[in-house]
Amino acid sequence: MTRWLSALTLAGLCAACGGSGTSEPAAGDTAAATETAVEAAAEAKPKLPVYREVTLPVGTTLRLELASAVASDTSQVEDAVRATLRQAVVVDGRTILPAGTELAGVVTEVERSGRVKGRARVAYRFNSLRYDSERYSIQTSAIAHEAEATKKQDATKIGIGAGVGAAVGAVLGGGSGAAKGAAIGGAAGTGAVLATRGEEVRRGPGADVNTTLTGPLTIRVKT
Repeated sequence: MTRWLSALTLAGLCAACGGSGTSEPAAGDTAAATETAVEAAAEAKPKLPVYREVTLPVGTTLRLELASAVASDTSQVEDAVRATLRQAVVVDGRTILPAGTELAGVVTEVERSGRVKGRARVAYRFNSLRYDSERYSIQTSAIAHEAEATKKQDATKIGIGAGVGAAVGAVLGGGSGAAKGAAIGGAAGTGAVLATRGEEVRRGPGADVNTTLTGPLTIRVKT
């Protein structure tokens, strides 16, 4: 009896051990799991942007807002000038250069106002821009600002001087005194013109200016 019970116990233990074993996965299941893991890794990896090149032709207008000041009485040739696009450059309905794109250039000409002739003038052009962390060399037409002519103001100064001199001369010396007074007053007015410079020309940050491309510009844009 004891032997018989021992045999039954041993048989039960063997059955239990056999039932708790882990079965090997099928080959098809392993391949499917591997493929899923690869796809998940590919989706998790950030995709690199794709670029295409767009060329802006000669004559493209750039509408700018000055970010630095220029003036005929303070600027020097080769001084740096900065600006930003106040209006985006659009080609076929797609924005190529957004508003706010930064441009850099230099002053190319400065002329102070003269005492007798010569109007004040300051000119500059842009030679680079920065877009999408890249710097591009550009060619643009010069932007020039010139003071208004002061001939009418000069003539008024001389005329007033002559008129005042004639009035004083007439009081003091009659007709001949008026003529002498006019000559003296005119000379005084002319002296004032010679001693006084004309108006200077200045443009500060925020001023609206326009220029155009004088050479083609190729930009790399994201698709």
